[in-house]
Amino acid sequence: MHSAAMTALGTAWSAVGGDPVLLPRVSTVVREGALSARLPVRELARACVGACALAAAELGARRAGLAEVPEVRLDDGAIATAFVSERHLLVDGRAPVWFAPLSKFWRTADGWVRTHANYPHHRAGLLAGLGVRREDPDAVGAALAERSSHEVEQAVYAAGGLAVALRTPKEWAAHEQAAAVARRPLVEQERLDTARARALPPLDGTPLLPAAGVRVLDLTRVIAGPVATRTLALLGADVLRVDAPQLPELADQHADTGFGKRSATLDLVADRAAFEELLATADVVVTGYRPGALDRFGLSPQSLAERRPGLVVAQLSAWGAYGPWGGRRGFDSLVQVATGIAATEGSAERPGALPAQALDHGTGYLLAAAVLRALTEQREEGHGRCVRLALARTALWLTEGIRPGPRGDVAYEAPDGWLGERDSALGRLRYALPPVSFEGGPGDWTRAPGVWGADPARWG
Repeated sequence: MHSAAMTALGTAWSAVGGDPVLLPRVSTVVREGALSARLPVRELARACVGACALAAAELGARRAGLAEVPEVRLDDGAIATAFVSERHLLVDGRAPVWFAPLSKFWRTADGWVRTHANYPHHRAGLLAGLGVRREDPDAVGAALAERSSHEVEQAVYAAGGLAVALRTPKEWAAHEQAAAVARRPLVEQERLDTARARALPPLDGTPLLPAAGVRVLDLTRVIAGPVATRTLALLGADVLRVDAPQLPELADQHADTGFGKRSATLDLVADRAAFEELLATADVVVTGYRPGALDRFGLSPQSLAERRPGLVVAQLSAWGAYGPWGGRRGFDSLVQVATGIAATEGSAERPGALPAQALDHGTGYLLAAAVLRALTEQREEGHGRCVRLALARTALWLTEGIRPGPRGDVAYEAPDGWLGERDSALGRLRYALPPVSFEGGPGDWTRAPGVWGADPARWG
């Protein structure tokens, strides 16, 4: 593997607490043109998937009593295809529409903002913040054109919507939130208690499923968190996604990230007893709501660990749970705009975007890697653990911490070889196959996504 690529993988592997002696177990098919961008997106993607695959192979080897950790094979083609899995999804031949009409770049009086209004409550917040009464793109555009970018950002967030002003890398570096993000590691890790975790039984048979028998409560939405739990499901975990009944997931988003999982709805107040029953035998809880949003339900890491000693808690946020933006909602597209990525990929006069929602996908695979490594460490040390990742911290790594790798000897061509098809309760699906690959491991999910919220709130 090229030294620059190994450096990126080494950084990711070190961030999740991996032993560098295992890095030679990884090989890569380098493909020219995969995730082509001004920033080293291909190297970021490869490193995050590689850390995840190596963590899976390591845990599998420990549980199966193997003398050696299985070899990990990374292919830029499979990784690039998976990083735009939502674009490859077809449901009965229909291609989904991923961004609502009000979710895009808009000109302001002094520059640009990017909005996110895919969900009804965010759309309502955007309109309220702009003082626009109806969902009319022309009216929204006119309101935005009269205001400065930063004025829009503040007004829309105050109203519960999402809009972020375009910043250059230099402007973001001068922001208090950027300074707060830079003070944190790529993956934050914390010990929660001194209780012994549940011992996972030995593994046998094929394929090797490192997370078999692990129960994962999935309290995430959109892409990054669901990608992490989709990956844990691939590796054998019993993943139950739980959503509030009044906050349905977008149907196509659920189809893309729901592979391997079951989906249930619970009101965390009215159905509290049912949730506590699930928590009592859970091994992992993954959360993806804005920092503090779940604390009032007793779902902070410390509170969860008190009720379920030995638990692994994985938290994901857009901006980090600290600094002046610590309580803000956010999405990949908005983090790209704030952190200078959009200006780098385009310009301050005409913003661009990464070739994939790479902050979401990359952070998702890194989050899965952190969970897998926590499970491995628990076999020797016990203890509940909390791991935290933030899209803005991944963005800092992409913009300042990764060097571009070699061009590659093989071209990235049509992704047909990395796509699968199957029937499901949602219809005939075409989808991106998982990029996490190691010797003896699974090549596809055993379960297709079902109807959102249709499964009972109990373990399989």
